[in-house]
Amino acid sequence: MKKLHPNQEKLLKLLKEHQDNPLTMEELALQMDISSKSVVHYHITQLEKKGYITRSAANSQQYYIKNTEDNVLYLPLYGMAKCGPAGTTLDGTPSRVVPVDPSMVNFPVSKGFMVEAKGDSMTELIHPKDWIIVEKNDAPRERDVIVCSNNGETMIKRFVPDKRSGNVLLVSDNKHYAPIIADKESFKIAGIVRSVLKRGL
Repeated sequence: MKKLHPNQEKLLKLLKEHQDNPLTMEELALQMDISSKSVVHYHITQLEKKGYITRSAANSQQYYIKNTEDNVLYLPLYGMAKCGPAGTTLDGTPSRVVPVDPSMVNFPVSKGFMVEAKGDSMTELIHPKDWIIVEKNDAPRERDVIVCSNNGETMIKRFVPDKRSGNVLLVSDNKHYAPIIADKESFKIAGIVRSVLKRGL
């Protein structure tokens, strides 16, 4: 990797120290005794260009630090309680950053995020409180398990296009739940489920 400017070394150290609770641009500028947020943004861009961090495709304000010493990846974890202001769970702020084994992420880490499952609509595959590793991807195949928003609600369902009607059905694995017809105006796909970290009882 390319040599770092002293400010970039200090910035990288701060980013590592606060991975579980990332600092804002204002907080980073204050910690580094820099008066301008644009200077902090410049050094973050340089860290990205030099290969020390990767920008998230899910949220442009989120960065992943490449940590070869620990051999782990860090993914932002979002809640499932409600959608963000623009209608998807990714519009909100991650609740924390979670270290995961690289073997569980078989896609570019910049496209990765996590959600914590709630409800029992996807049992036996997914249980409440499980952590779901998701690839930001809005082009799922039929029967893929997706994280999506529909009528303001964030949910995990199987993607089943109905070719006859042109609708998309959001199908649960639990047969006690009837399929949901996706609303053509509000339905948005946040990503495709790639791995499940079992945490439920």
